[in-house]
Amino acid sequence: MRILVAITGASGVIYGTRLINALKKTKNEVSVVVSEGAKKVAKSENCILPKGNYNENDVECRFASGSNSADIMIICPCSLKTLGEIANGIGKNLISRAAEVCLKERKKLVLVVRETPYSYITIKNMEAVTLAGGVILPASPGFYHSPKRIEDLIDFIVGKILDQIGIKNNEYKRWRE
Repeated sequence: MRILVAITGASGVIYGTRLINALKKTKNEVSVVVSEGAKKVAKSENCILPKGNYNENDVECRFASGSNSADIMIICPCSLKTLGEIANGIGKNLISRAAEVCLKERKKLVLVVRETPYSYITIKNMEAVTLAGGVILPASPGFYHSPKRIEDLIDFIVGKILDQIGIKNNEYKRWRE
């Protein structure tokens, strides 16, 4: 599978970083786009971002075309700006355009929204993406696995993302194991 991961300018870029590390352990082709907003957030969160394969403004990238789209796209974390662009069909950059392509081609699109609380506008944008076939996976970790470290909470979300795209994993302890 060809998986495109985008990291945008929402707090929690560590989710995207850990997800990419987990995906690179699989036999899938993993490509990465890091937005300028993500670079700013990573600096303030003291997080080292992976090197991106593509620039967010590279709208001539293969993933911007329905004839060469990703099999799966994950935006982790997904900023509300990016969510709004996708929900309203604004292919402003590679990230929102590739997401739009995934929706139109009926490919898997997972948006890991990291924000709280949600405004009415955010909820409507999440509804629009869901109705278009995307998956909204909020970065809301569970606690039934008795996390001991922050990394356990991060791995819980990474495991849920991998579950959503059909990749077996042991990133977190499952309910009643």
